[in-house]
Amino acid sequence: MSRRSCPFYPPKLNPPLVRLLQTLGPTVVRWTHQLELIISTESDVQLSTLQNQPCLLLCNHPTFHDPIVLFLFSARLRKPFYYLAAHEQFSGIQGQLYQRLGAYSVRRGQPDRASVAQTFQVLAQPDSKLVIFPEGGCSFQNDTVMPFRPGAVQMALQSLAKQARAGTASDLLVVPMSLKYRYTRSMTAVIEQTLSQLERATGASGIGNSYQRLREVSGRVIRQCELEYGLTPPPTADWNQRITNIKTEILQQCEQRLGVTPIPGIANRERVYHMQQLLEDRYSVFLADGTDSWEVLHKALGRVLNFDAIYDGYVAEKPTPERFLDTLVRLEREVFNIDQPTPKGYRQAFLRVGTPVPLKPYLNDYAKNRAATVKTLVHELQQTVQTNLNLLSEATARGISW
Repeated sequence: MSRRSCPFYPPKLNPPLVRLLQTLGPTVVRWTHQLELIISTESDVQLSTLQNQPCLLLCNHPTFHDPIVLFLFSARLRKPFYYLAAHEQFSGIQGQLYQRLGAYSVRRGQPDRASVAQTFQVLAQPDSKLVIFPEGGCSFQNDTVMPFRPGAVQMALQSLAKQARAGTASDLLVVPMSLKYRYTRSMTAVIEQTLSQLERATGASGIGNSYQRLREVSGRVIRQCELEYGLTPPPTADWNQRITNIKTEILQQCEQRLGVTPIPGIANRERVYHMQQLLEDRYSVFLADGTDSWEVLHKALGRVLNFDAIYDGYVAEKPTPERFLDTLVRLEREVFNIDQPTPKGYRQAFLRVGTPVPLKPYLNDYAKNRAATVKTLVHELQQTVQTNLNLLSEATARGISW
């Protein structure tokens, strides 16, 4: 038995409610999330061209606030959007609101036929806008894109091919979108305060400049994780290898505890999502054993996701306040066991809309070799998102706005 009785949460789009919240959204979000949206586009992109065509919107996913940004974008287009969201987001009143705004669930880590069927239905609508974050989860990094999962593109091509066989296909646009946040004021005091809190919690000395102090705290967190999982780092191992070893050990221990046979070549995130779903499905079994084993496994898997995309040198490459705080937020999530730390300051969310990619020209290649066509298109879209993210990073570093 799972904690959740509903295996699938369909969209229950309420257009009057969407229009109301789209009107109020920019003001409310500035107050509640200290956030405003700034849109830029590639030179050949006109937002008006997106309004009357079905679109699959693919965006990088650096924070938990990204769906809010895409909702603000829907307000700019004056269109309701659909959103594919993780199944665990649909509990309680919040989940009911998500459904009425156009969100529907997907159970990550296992086949979800109901969600796939709903996606086909949405994409077949003549003016639908569907938002999917193809990284599969938050990267917690403002400047880098994690590998895209192929599911979104695969479903879009499959949907269009199905429509073509029925003689009802026009076209479907895939729109690569790049999202980057920038703090609008000096974050020195916030960085100092957050560092000091982490130093007190980890016993770090607080000696040195901000970057040296960040590294000391990070080193203590890494070592604590190694001790917790019985790991002794090789003398020659750098931080990247030590982090990899921790994630590997966590995954192996969790798979052993859950009786999961690992599949060679599967990405860490896919392994985590599969086990998280098993945890949800077996919640009552773990509850009956009278221990805290469910919580221990849940936290362990969350650790893997928290540190999945991080690498040593991320801050040193470009020591911006955003990268510094990306890392501090990860450390806060680990040290203080906080899922979503509060916003650190007022931010501008820069959303760059890339050139839409019509899928119809890909149908012949898709009919001949589905896997190769999907792989090629996914790679191209991921590269576009990263390229435009780099442009945003360069522009925001120079203080350029749009």
